[in-house]
Amino acid sequence: MANNSDQEIEVKFMIRDHGALEKRLIAAGAVLVAPRVHEINLRFDTPDWELTSNRRVLRLRQDSRNVLTYKGPAAAGEEVAIRTEIETEVADFGAAQRILEALGYRIAATYEKYRTTYQWGELEAVLDEMPYGDFLEIEGPDTARLQEAAAVLQLDWSSRSSFSYMGLFEYYSQAHGLPGKDLSFAALSKRSITPADLGLRYAD
Repeated sequence: MANNSDQEIEVKFMIRDHGALEKRLIAAGAVLVAPRVHEINLRFDTPDWELTSNRRVLRLRQDSRNVLTYKGPAAAGEEVAIRTEIETEVADFGAAQRILEALGYRIAATYEKYRTTYQWGELEAVLDEMPYGDFLEIEGPDTARLQEAAAVLQLDWSSRSSFSYMGLFEYYSQAHGLPGKDLSFAALSKRSITPADLGLRYAD
C-alpha cells in the first residue's frame, strides 16, 4: 500500500496506450519496484453471499508473494475509492485457501492480471493488464494528490473509475448474460470488450 495505515485511497483509469503511459510515468520520476508479474486472485464469500451483499472483500492473491486481504465497503459519495484495507503475507497459498474453506468460505470468483508496480514519491502506480483491457491504478494519501498525479500523466480525470476490477466485470457480465465469476484471459479470449462495455472511457 502507499499509505501507512489500514486505509486505501485509490483511483483507476482505463488506458489505450500502455507503453506511452509507462514512459510518462518514468519521465515524471516513478521508479520500478516490482517488474511485470502474473497474479491469480481468489475471492471468497459465504454460501449466502454475506460479504458481497455488504460490499466487503476477502481475497487470497498469488504473485511473487501470497497475500491475504480484507477490504471494507467503499465510502459513499467520494470521487475516488476510499476503504479499509488490511493485508498480510502468508507462507503457503494452498494452506491459506484450505483454512478459509474450513471456516466455511468458498471461492466466489477468480480473476487474473499482469501487474507492473512503480513507486512515485508518496504514490504507488501500477499498470495492470486485465483480460478486458489495460489500466493504471494510483494509490496515495488523498484525493487531491491523486488528481494532481492524473494531470501530470495527461489523464482525463472525468474518465476515472472507483470500481474494483471484479465490479467492472460484474457490470459487463450482467449486460451480456455471463456468470461473472471467471475473469481469466482464457475465459474472455474470444470477446472484444470496449470501454463502453464496462461503462468507461479511455483516459489517455
